[in-house]
Amino acid sequence: MTTDATGTADYDWRFDSGRTCLDLMATSAPGAGPELLLNRGFLGRWLLDAALLPAGTPVSVVDGPWADRFVELRLWIDQLVRAELGGRFADSALERVNALATASPPSIRAVRDGNGSLVRTLGGTPECTALLAAVARDALDLLTDPQALSRLRQCEGESCRRIYLDTSRGRRRRWCSSEVCGNRERVARHRRRAAAVARV
Repeated sequence: MTTDATGTADYDWRFDSGRTCLDLMATSAPGAGPELLLNRGFLGRWLLDAALLPAGTPVSVVDGPWADRFVELRLWIDQLVRAELGGRFADSALERVNALATASPPSIRAVRDGNGSLVRTLGGTPECTALLAAVARDALDLLTDPQALSRLRQCEGESCRRIYLDTSRGRRRRWCSSEVCGNRERVARHRRRAAAVARV
């Protein structure tokens, strides 16, 4: 992890889960160290990278309470998704996600940029409740769509807890990212073969 010119540390935000709610879940990993979303710079950047805020939106309004609420939402979505995958119920988490989903999502407008192209912008100042609602609705849309639910997979990468939407042909995708977890597995397999040959 390095720090860029804005003072925001460079973290491996990945958006390869197939859904915004799953990408939020992926911002937490056991043993990953301090809670990154509690840093204002990280949450603001995640919101931009996840396209919940249009590019160029000032994130100075993203304050401490926002991060606390996104961390809570992440926990509830995580409990809900993993329970559904395991054939269990997480009704307390479901109630909380349902409650957040009732708020209006962010209002979006299209405006012309300097080149005359239409670009997306917010209809007003970003609001935490609206952004939480957008992610909560994404989770509910996912979990109430039988076809999408049948495509949810747990990454087979060693020590990876990411859950992703398998949209591959034949539904044979094994990793959240072929370039990350898949590559790690290929490297580990190569090392095991090389070590076996060396022992002969």
